[in-house]
Amino acid sequence: MKILVCISHVPDTTSKINFTDNDTQFDTNGVQFVINPNDEFGLTRAMWFKEKQGASVDVVNVGGPETEPTLRKALAIGADNAIRVNTPATDGFQVAKQLAQVAKDGAYDLIIAGRESIDYNGGMVPGMLAALLNANFVNTCISIDVEGTQATATREIDGGKETVSTSLPLVIGGQKGLVEESDLRIPNMRGIMQARKKPLNVVEPTEVTAQTTAEKFEKPAPKGAVKLIDPDNLDELISLLHNEAKVI
Repeated sequence: MKILVCISHVPDTTSKINFTDNDTQFDTNGVQFVINPNDEFGLTRAMWFKEKQGASVDVVNVGGPETEPTLRKALAIGADNAIRVNTPATDGFQVAKQLAQVAKDGAYDLIIAGRESIDYNGGMVPGMLAALLNANFVNTCISIDVEGTQATATREIDGGKETVSTSLPLVIGGQKGLVEESDLRIPNMRGIMQARKKPLNVVEPTEVTAQTTAEKFEKPAPKGAVKLIDPDNLDELISLLHNEAKVI
């Protein structure tokens, strides 16, 4: 089985976010980038297929040279090959088109993408990728098993879970549940050294017109000041909740 894991290069959630050029561009200065968490769950599940069923695992990213450390980390975790499509990721459709071309060229059986990335939270790429490939699709996937050409997947739905059976080729939009957080892998020294020798292939993009553009970014309003009340002064607390906060 050939598996392709789609990797997004995203800011660490602890990073302080700022914008430049009149709030039209994301400021990358001082920002630590990581593998998108939903993609990391998928990558770890792909490693299970590699170890248990002998699957081959490739990882792919759409982005410039600055994303290569993230791909190298995926190789250190255990992926066999990495592919970087040499173009900035501009919108969901553009990314899906680039990934679809890589998937077609590689004739993959299972394509694992995160259900969304934590930077733009668009949630569009896995579904569009499946449509472009004319492949079966399971979103919000929390479990996946494959026997031969048949797959059994469980996905989250409103109020519960749904288990479906389908055939390969298959695209899934994965999330936590594919593996647990405790199963995520930290690259060891041996993996890091091996990753330096593994192929990281740079391919040129196909011509695609982005369907959306970001006009402006705005940070959430800062939190208001906190007023502390002496725990023995219950009357003042009630008065403030009633007259100032107006919640009672």
